[in-house]
Order: sequence, then C-alpha cells, then structure tokens
Amino acid sequence: MDSVAPTESPTPTRKRLGPSIGDVARLAGVSSQTVSRVSTGAERVRPETRDKVLAAMEKLGYSPNHAARALRYGRFGSIGVIAHHLSRTGEFHTIDALVEAARKNGFTVNLIDVESPSSDDVSVAVQRLTHQSIDGLVIIRAETATPDTLQLPRRLPIVVSDSRFIGHHPAVSTDQRAGIAQAVRHLLDLGHNTVHHLAGPADSSPAGVRIQAWQETLTSHGRPVPEVLRGDWSAASGHAAGAKLLDDASVTAILCANDEMAAGFMRAAHERGLRVPHDVSIIGFDDIPLSPYLWPPLTTVRQDFSAVGTALMDVLFRQIRSGQPLTDHRTTIPTELIVRGSTAAPRT
Repeated sequence: MDSVAPTESPTPTRKRLGPSIGDVARLAGVSSQTVSRVSTGAERVRPETRDKVLAAMEKLGYSPNHAARALRYGRFGSIGVIAHHLSRTGEFHTIDALVEAARKNGFTVNLIDVESPSSDDVSVAVQRLTHQSIDGLVIIRAETATPDTLQLPRRLPIVVSDSRFIGHHPAVSTDQRAGIAQAVRHLLDLGHNTVHHLAGPADSSPAGVRIQAWQETLTSHGRPVPEVLRGDWSAASGHAAGAKLLDDASVTAILCANDEMAAGFMRAAHERGLRVPHDVSIIGFDDIPLSPYLWPPLTTVRQDFSAVGTALMDVLFRQIRSGQPLTDHRTTIPTELIVRGSTAAPRT
C-alpha cells in the first residue's frame, strides 16, 4: 500500500474585526499618517483633506482604536472634566476654553456634569471617567469636597479649580478675595457707612470665600458688618432678596455675589420706586456679557473665565508630558473692578 504524506494544516488567519486605517487611507486617497492625524485631532491637515478622511471613516464605519493608540504613543488622547451646573456663566466659559485648548493639543474631552457637588458624586464621576481611559482629569469646582474626602487616583495627572487643594493637587483659581475687597472699598470710598452682602448658597466654596473677604474688609475699616443674605445665584433669588432688604431705608449699598443676582436686585429696587444708584448702589461679580447693557450699567468684579480654563489645561498638559505631578503648584488669575453706572455716593 502506498503511503500518503501527511498534509500540513493551513495556518489560521486572524479575522479582521472591522475596517483598518489603511482601508480609510485608500478610500480617501491619502496616507495612513494623514488618517492618524485626523483621528487625533491634529491641526496640520487641510480642511478639504480632513473632510475626505472623515467621509471615508463614516462610509466604512471606522473607529480609531484608542487602546492601540495608547500603546503606541503612551497616551489615550482624552481628558476627563467634571463640572457642576454647566448652565452657570463661569462653568460655561471655563469649559469652552478647556475644550479649545484640548483641541489645539490633539485631545478630546469627556465631560460629566455631576448632580451635586458632594464628595460621593464627584468620586463616582471620577471612577466613570477613569474607566473611559483618560490621560488627565480637570475638576472645575469641588465645592463641598475636600482633599480628605475626595477619592482620586494617585498616578493620574489632575488639576482642580479650587485653591483648597493646594498641597494635594495643582490648582487654578481667581483672586476672589482681592476682587471683593476692591468692591467693598469702592463703596466705602464713595461715602457709604457699610455694605450689605447678598451671598451665594451655603454649599458653595466661592460663596464662602467672598463672604469672608467682605467681612474682613468691613472689619479692617472699622465698619459694621450686616447680616448676610443668601441667594442661589439666580436673578429670581436676587429679586427676592431685594424685596426683603430694600424696605430698610438705611440700606444704601449692596454687594451681590454674582451679576445675575445683582440684576434681580436692581429690578426689585425699581419696583419700589428706588433709583439706582441715587438711592441704592449695587455691585455684582463676574462681569457677564449682559452687565454693561443693564440700566444703569452694572458695576462689577470681572473674572477671566477663559484664562482659568486655559491655565487649567496648561498645568494638566505639563504633568502629562513630563510624567511628574505639580502638587504644590498654584496659578492665581487676577480679578478687576469694573466701575459703571450702578454705584455712586449715598443719598443725602
């Protein structure tokens, strides 16, 4: 019987799970390197070329492999951002600057808006983001969380927009104390005996800083410190506070913790037949785009939210690229008093 030579079993081939970067490059008529630059958000690509690559990606159903990218380049190309109340002026403009800075550096942003600023909610948000493979984390405002209560990954580059975390994580914040002190001194220099304060909510860290600075400035000038009123940052709460406070004829100056509450307070004054600033002077905080167009134009303390967002990303990228934490780093963005028509000497 003739012997039959054994046949070699064919080498198994790996089944392709989806279109490759080469498939996209061939369809778009570009190099694989160009497709890679488009997928990472790099700017060195012509708009018409980017459009062709994106159209090819969509047609083929191609999705960049972020895990493979991390193995090759040492990073995922993604930043996590945790915020609270995205509709607020400060958060909106800060995040807008964050996203722009990330885009210029070829990074995308994964954003989580936590329901409350508690330590538990922020910690849960951190866990969700770290599971999505991020290179760094930005916390816009920790509010009631503290370095002792907030659970954060040890080796993940982090930056916080909250000066309480100095010595634990790098921080970027505005000089709110100086801004409040400027506002109070402005009113005292105009001749007001004291300044009432409409503060933000009790669970807000910035509101607490502004209250303390207001109290300290009045005390250092030997002036009485009135009882604090509380609002919730909304114009409606400013209107309600004005309805209570303006029945007292001795009130001649009010410092509101943000411009929205100041706008509501101004309406309450007008409804009572009081003239701003002849009968009562009003100062806000933030300098939102609407402030110069109120009547009278609102005197306020300007915060540069775009500068805060840009500085946050600068500090984060420095850590990502160097691999070294900047634990004790602090960046302070100055504030500026903008004097307009809502403040004047008290009535005689």
